[in-house]
Amino acid sequence: MGRTPIREALRSLASEKLVEVYPRRGMFVSSVDVANLSHLSETRAVLEIKAAELAAQRSTSADKEITKNLIQEINAIKGDLDMPTLIGLDQRIHHHIYQCTHNEFLADALDNYYAHALRIWFLALDRVEHLAEAIIEHRALLEAIASNDPKAAAQAMKEHVEGFESEIRKSL
Repeated sequence: MGRTPIREALRSLASEKLVEVYPRRGMFVSSVDVANLSHLSETRAVLEIKAAELAAQRSTSADKEITKNLIQEINAIKGDLDMPTLIGLDQRIHHHIYQCTHNEFLADALDNYYAHALRIWFLALDRVEHLAEAIIEHRALLEAIASNDPKAAAQAMKEHVEGFESEIRKSL
């Protein structure tokens, strides 16, 4: 692999604030600052609530099939699943909701903010007690999207984002 694709990838990571650039010294993975949690939650609350509304309004029949499959996966959660499985499901759920907005700009922005939230989440992961419950609470959100109910979807997303921040604060 040449230098140009690597340089472009690093520039992209820097624009997403995942890498910090120090001229003539190099590029370094940016630190995870828990102080950013409230700012991140404020941003996610606004954008993800709007995304949930749009997803409920704009979901296609193909989107709804995926939504129903995700609901079935949530319903199948029993006992203690391993963290990577739960986090993977959480990522797929959020990414699916973003895609259901059919707004590429919003989906890209939310994927970026989700990556930052996930970094903070990893700091507290070993102390989070209710990880499976946090994933299961997506059921109401997905059901609202599947039934084209933007108000219920927005409310479920609001509760989810607020719950995430609260759970992380308790853990840290």
